[in-house]
Amino acid sequence: MTLIDPTVRTSMARHGRFVTAIAIDAVGTGVFIPVTMLYFLAATSLTLVQVGAAMTAAGLLALPTGPLAAGLIDRYGTTPVLRAANLAQALGFAGYLVVGHTWQLVLCAWLISAGRAVFSGCYGVTVTALAPPGRRERWFGLLGSVRNLGYALGGLLSAVAVGVGTHGAYTTVVAVNVLSFLAAFALMRTVPNSRPEAGHDAAGGWRRVLRDRRFLPVVGQQLCFAISLFALNIAIPVYAVDVLGLPGWTAGAVFTLNTLMVGFGQAAVLGRVGGRVRSRVLVAGHACFAAGYLLFLAADRVAAVGLAVAVVLLGAGSYSLGEILGGPVTSTVAAESAPDALRGRYLALNQLAVTVAGTVAPVALSGLLSGGAAVIWPTLVGVSALGAALAAVMGRTVPAAARRIGSA
Repeated sequence: MTLIDPTVRTSMARHGRFVTAIAIDAVGTGVFIPVTMLYFLAATSLTLVQVGAAMTAAGLLALPTGPLAAGLIDRYGTTPVLRAANLAQALGFAGYLVVGHTWQLVLCAWLISAGRAVFSGCYGVTVTALAPPGRRERWFGLLGSVRNLGYALGGLLSAVAVGVGTHGAYTTVVAVNVLSFLAAFALMRTVPNSRPEAGHDAAGGWRRVLRDRRFLPVVGQQLCFAISLFALNIAIPVYAVDVLGLPGWTAGAVFTLNTLMVGFGQAAVLGRVGGRVRSRVLVAGHACFAAGYLLFLAADRVAAVGLAVAVVLLGAGSYSLGEILGGPVTSTVAAESAPDALRGRYLALNQLAVTVAGTVAPVALSGLLSGGAAVIWPTLVGVSALGAALAAVMGRTVPAAARRIGSA
């Protein structure tokens, strides 16, 4: 805890219920994600193809939800919208307990996906309002650590459920999710409602947001950053185990290393880069991603299994450092680039880049992976290079990106 800025620690303690709600949400989500398909195969008569199609359809139908809710955020504030998102997800998971048909699964999954999209749109607006200027990178970083560790704890609990393997164990996981979102719903009641002050200009709405060309590099950089983030879950473990033929525990070691570095190293790294120009830190983050991808490519040319494992873990360490450097700064720049009266819409557009990346990443990364190491890793290096170039552009055209970390 000594690595945490005392000012940040004090301000976060003042809003402890919000932080607790974020942690509970993360644990609940982390519990269910690893057992999603297993639950429906065990609890329903639906086939794997039907479940996959239903989840994909729900995700696509939920795409417009975030932008549509952004207007409500700008008009009524974040707290009522946050609570509605929590309630929608609680209802969706409660519905999972009784689904028996494909359309029912689509409806429940849509409630969850829509709630998640709305929550993500509110999250940045709320943190920006609660965190004092100059401390927002620390807030985003520490909350990111909380969420990462929550996902990890949830993953451990899900492993227990998979180990038991009974219908009752899987049902318990879903019930825990329902309770977690209801708890977050209750805790969010006391979170200060972040809404524009009277007199702030919200004229133009979405038209004004979409015509703001200075914000386009911010969204483009976010898209590149998000694609790299999805590589951890989709490409890296499959590459290590199936392509390189490394021991199965290598994939778990990669996840563990990433969780530990992001969960416990975020505060230390942010402390070291304090006072640096934000856009340059973003460039460094993309450079770390690229270095990790080149190490994964190099592992394909290593014959000794032990050495190949070491190279993959070294690549995972570089990749994780990129996530640590880029995550909080990306969130802060996007939030501070938006005018108060339209911050919900601006951040919804930025979040849409993440949603699009999450939608296309499974197909795109799997297709690249099928082409082998010589296809996927140079392509991702190119994505990182584009992200770094956009970050450099932001440093020249976006005032928030030209500021130094920790500056008010």
